[in-house]
Amino acid sequence: MGDSRALLHVNELTKNFKGLLAVDHYQLDISAGEIVGLIGPNGAGKTTVFNLLTGIFPPSSGKIQLKGQDITRFRPDQIAKKGMARTFQNIRLFGELSALQNVLVAAQIHKKYHLSSVLAGSGAFSKEEKSLNAQAEYYLKVLGIHGIQNQLAKNLAYGVQRKLEIARALATGPQVLLLDEPAAGMNHQESIELMESIRRLRDEFNLAIILIEHDMHVVMNLCQRLQVLSYGRIIAEGTPAAIKMNPMVIEAYLGRSKTSA
Repeated sequence: MGDSRALLHVNELTKNFKGLLAVDHYQLDISAGEIVGLIGPNGAGKTTVFNLLTGIFPPSSGKIQLKGQDITRFRPDQIAKKGMARTFQNIRLFGELSALQNVLVAAQIHKKYHLSSVLAGSGAFSKEEKSLNAQAEYYLKVLGIHGIQNQLAKNLAYGVQRKLEIARALATGPQVLLLDEPAAGMNHQESIELMESIRRLRDEFNLAIILIEHDMHVVMNLCQRLQVLSYGRIIAEGTPAAIKMNPMVIEAYLGRSKTSA
């Protein structure tokens, strides 16, 4: 049945690609305020799990429930409106738009404008636009990048683009946030700042966060719980301290035994 308190409940999620079992009976319960890390070797199925959760791929079998509602066959836009957002391993910003405009695009997902109000520039429409701008600027500030709102996304440093993508996801108003390798390409200091930002987001917005990350310093210091995937199947789950000492994880993820040099 899963944890009744869970924001997101995933049961026996499976994906076959023409005979290739990419995700094998994946399970997850995550509640508000939790940060869960999803780790494993390259090709283990981590990003495929994210693609299934957010509707990019339809599952072969299994069930996904968000806030008690079955969203297994929902489209990506429907899932976003229900309260789950994500970033991507390969950054997908609108390069020709400014940083602020990138966030505004996401912030408008829940807004419905009447054409007459837009054309007339009504007071209600203008007020709504100012409110959205203020929200977008705040999300940039939370990520520590509010000084770049007028710069084109394509001209931003790689680490800043990573933070901008998180701000854009946050602007959809999620309760569950999926981050796909957010620390990729960042130096040690940038990674530390990113961890502080993610904790702040979790606390301020009471988010449930699922994190795919290869930077073990980030994973071990940020996540309360880890899942380890190998060939699409969870081979271990527990606290970072427990996972770090698990012989199966060491063999699958590091390719050596615990006692090896």
